Amino acid sequence: MDLKSRKKIQRSWMMYDFGNSAFATTIMAAVLPVYYSTVAASGLDDNLATSYWGYSQSISVLIVAILAPILGAISDFSAAKKKFLRFFAFMGIIASLLMMFIGEGDYIFASLLFIIGSIGFSGANVFYDGFLPEIADKDEMDKVSSGGFAFGYIGGGILLAINVVMILSPDVFGLPNTEWATRLALASVGIWWFIFAIPLLKNIKEEKKQQVTRTKSYVAIGFNRVGNTFREIKQYKQLVIFLIAFWLYNDGISTIIRMATVYGSEIGIAQNDLIIALLITQFVGIPFTFFFGWLATKINPKNALYITLFTYLGIVIIGYFMNSALHFYLLAIIVGMVQGGAQSLSRSIFGRMIPAGKHAEFFGFYGISSKFAAVVGPFMFATIGHLTGNSRLGILSLIFFFVAGIILLRFVDINKGILEAKEASNPKDDVIVKTK
Repeated sequence: MDLKSRKKIQRSWMMYDFGNSAFATTIMAAVLPVYYSTVAASGLDDNLATSYWGYSQSISVLIVAILAPILGAISDFSAAKKKFLRFFAFMGIIASLLMMFIGEGDYIFASLLFIIGSIGFSGANVFYDGFLPEIADKDEMDKVSSGGFAFGYIGGGILLAINVVMILSPDVFGLPNTEWATRLALASVGIWWFIFAIPLLKNIKEEKKQQVTRTKSYVAIGFNRVGNTFREIKQYKQLVIFLIAFWLYNDGISTIIRMATVYGSEIGIAQNDLIIALLITQFVGIPFTFFFGWLATKINPKNALYITLFTYLGIVIIGYFMNSALHFYLLAIIVGMVQGGAQSLSRSIFGRMIPAGKHAEFFGFYGISSKFAAVVGPFMFATIGHLTGNSRLGILSLIFFFVAGIILLRFVDINKGILEAKEASNPKDDVIVKTK
């Protein structure tokens, strides 16, 4: 492939992220949770609506976690990534378009469409990620990957900004009221995603692979891989301690991201305030992600990560007492300051302790296992709110995830973890050292 063609395909690949990130911002985080609480579940008690949204989140994450290793195996063994990418992308696009028809009392329909859309979004991303090594050389892979993330932030933020204006001023767009503006905002995700998926689906070419004879199903191959990685990863004590700490505190972070707006809606914060606050989070996150990357070089990554996690503890406590839009705006800004930093620092710490030649395998396990762990937080939040009739107690339960994660993180010695990885990568050198 010549340079001009490769650059064109790389731009097309990044534009897909520009389009599909609207699902994460508008549907997962900002607009749908509020609409679900105020309209789709309008006939239910407020705390019950919040609980049902939490159950929907847990179910969607669980299904995605189960599918991830299977789809990963399909991506590695088949020469049909483009076909599967198209299938799952269209699943998410159609589910988003159908959200326009969610009306009062349609919470079951809304939950079903959200689950289907989440499967489409995450399933397509498996095959989208799988194209990266085919479209970028090793020396440009980080640049192209980062470009995809940046385009995603921008694309998701732009559509959310348009949707905020549409919901605040429906008459400007010729719409009768806020409800119909919100319905159109949800459907706009499908249109946006489809338009910016076209360049990738048009320009990407499947890399020809030598036919591999499989003796097992994709299901068996996928879960065998996860099992093998789990057995191997147990050799690395520091890595395992960090991974368990990550499962705990990341579950808390994931729950805040997924439940914030529906919780805010339950306690009486207006829809417009909730959505604008989430838009602020989106754009605050960009510079602060870079800031924590810089801070890690000054005070080391673990200490920088501590700052983000103690900040999240404060967010949970403030969230328990929150009762005004001003409080929610404050929390949105603080979340934006630490969200990207916590995730990027976690990934870099984990990456430092992986033995050479195991990055793809261990990062695959990192992603899949964190999805399984992320089922617990929303389910606990929803269950406590459901049983007690008070979602404030549900958010307070998240303290456990952060405190437990911080305590375990204290036992992680990154330098020992790096040494363990080096010894595993160079067993012969290790033997020589020990015999001297």
